[in-house]
Amino acid sequence: MSDALRFVDVTEDQLDAVIRVRARSFGGLAAGDREQWLEDARVFIGDGRYVGVAAGDEVVAAARFWDFEQWWSGRRVPMAGVAGVVVSPEYRGRGVGSTLMRGLLQRAVDKGFPLSGLYPATTVIYRHLGYEFGGGRYRFSFPAADLRALGGKEVAVRRAGPADAERFLELVGQLHERRRTNGPLIWPVKQVTGWLADEDNFAYLADDGFVVYNWSGSDLCVDELVAGSEATARALWATVGSGSSIASTVQAYISPDDPVHLLVEHEAYKDVQHQRWMVRLLEAPAAIAARGFAPDATVEADLRIDDPEIPANSGDWHLSVAGGSGRLTRTQASGDVLRLGPRGLAALYAGTPLATLRASGLASGGAAADLDTVFAGATPYMLDYF
Repeated sequence: MSDALRFVDVTEDQLDAVIRVRARSFGGLAAGDREQWLEDARVFIGDGRYVGVAAGDEVVAAARFWDFEQWWSGRRVPMAGVAGVVVSPEYRGRGVGSTLMRGLLQRAVDKGFPLSGLYPATTVIYRHLGYEFGGGRYRFSFPAADLRALGGKEVAVRRAGPADAERFLELVGQLHERRRTNGPLIWPVKQVTGWLADEDNFAYLADDGFVVYNWSGSDLCVDELVAGSEATARALWATVGSGSSIASTVQAYISPDDPVHLLVEHEAYKDVQHQRWMVRLLEAPAAIAARGFAPDATVEADLRIDDPEIPANSGDWHLSVAGGSGRLTRTQASGDVLRLGPRGLAALYAGTPLATLRASGLASGGAAADLDTVFAGATPYMLDYF
């Protein structure tokens, strides 16, 4: 890379240049969206989470990362959610994107994030930097009439609004802890309040669950539905399905393991939308310590990690898992140990079977077959695109 190109923090004065690069990457901002985009960008800038590559004084590439938490086996893990990665066309293919992302990774490490995630426009650059597929975002479609017929009339359901944001987050936490969920994001209460204040969203609350949905063309679309019991699940899905006289189809962003698949009379339509997301460990010991594990499984295993991009992750480690918690500590391994690069480590963290990692060359050596027992769990999924 030329000496004139350097990694920088994006400043407010450079946002017009970022918008120009963004237009060449994603298309222009929709009418009326510019002010909201600028307001959001200033938050990232203020927290040192908007970075770029500059040629002289002009930003030619940029990216930001969200301050998220993500559920892993029912525990909350801080996660840097990478978004808005853009490179000006004349600088593509010159290593600028890799320079940008390496700087971003280091910034996320410096800010204490043990984990990073993203939706890839292309997998090539992100795999070179140690990311691997962790899960998916699934949208299923159901006949609205099937949902309307689910019943649940004995459950009291009321309209919800911004004042219910904290209760929504409380219910989400209870569900994901109990089910040891993998993948969903945890949004700050401010964002949830704004979501519930949006007049285009229709929100309903029961004692142990809620639903938020909206119109998507002539269909209805469920953004999120949480239910702590069968009766509440039936009531909330039926609430959405009550629009069947107008909307013949309900789209829903849900887990592939959601109970609604077992409640409806007919299976979901075949047109399932599936977007895959990637994950990377930024600080391996912290990521292991924050994650939940199968509560009845135990393992003691030596690992050898080779992480060229984040050398602090490299070396010999001992993994100890018991009682639903894990620890990764430095050791001096001897003999044939399990060897992983950052991609293999990320995929293992997300529950990919060790046999699959071996078959793809992402793991080698050692036995450690019982790792599948502790990392296995519910299918990782997200509800949100960022």
